[in-house]
Amino acid sequence: MYLAYARMRKSSKYNSIVKSLRLERMKQFLSLVKPPSNARIIDLGGTLEVWQWFDHDFDVTVVNLPDAYKFKNSKSFGKYTVVEGDATNLIDTFSDRSFDIVFSNSVIEHVGDESKQADFASEVIRLGEGYWVQTPSNYCPLEPHTSVIGYWLLPEFVRQSLHRKWEKKLPEWTEMVRGTRVLSRNRMRELFPESQFYIERKFLFEKSYTAYKPFAEN
Repeated sequence: MYLAYARMRKSSKYNSIVKSLRLERMKQFLSLVKPPSNARIIDLGGTLEVWQWFDHDFDVTVVNLPDAYKFKNSKSFGKYTVVEGDATNLIDTFSDRSFDIVFSNSVIEHVGDESKQADFASEVIRLGEGYWVQTPSNYCPLEPHTSVIGYWLLPEFVRQSLHRKWEKKLPEWTEMVRGTRVLSRNRMRELFPESQFYIERKFLFEKSYTAYKPFAEN
């Protein structure tokens, strides 16, 4: 199954589906968070691509880990800026409330253990007036990283057995899966106590949830 999943990710059909789903999610972001015209937005762990899929007048800064891009430190592309950094600790890079909106799509589950996830949440709250932090639901029937049905409901020894099989042919991808730690809805509420919640559903199934805080003019 995992080889089929890897091949699917390279197909144009898969990319088209991803684009469609991401754009639908961006519509919800715009509707619920209500970023103002010319908003300063920081995307933690994202890519330029998703912002280039639709028209906007936002000033977008994308933060990603070293080696995510081919250049060092930071680089500007018109209304876009890409910065290398650790989204769990940006205190030396950006001051408090440097941005109007903090955006994050399927990143918090990849930053590390509960302590690192808490650090990430603290940076989200510190950096912006409003925010949008999306993460896959642990109850999603088809787990998005592995394409295994009910993956997070499997016993730990079963998941470890799958990892041993996967790493023989896809070691880097398997390492990513091993480092993924999904968050419960209650845990997200603990990390973002002032947030509202948006539940994304497909065919009545819970696909993901988002802690968000609408932008409010001071």
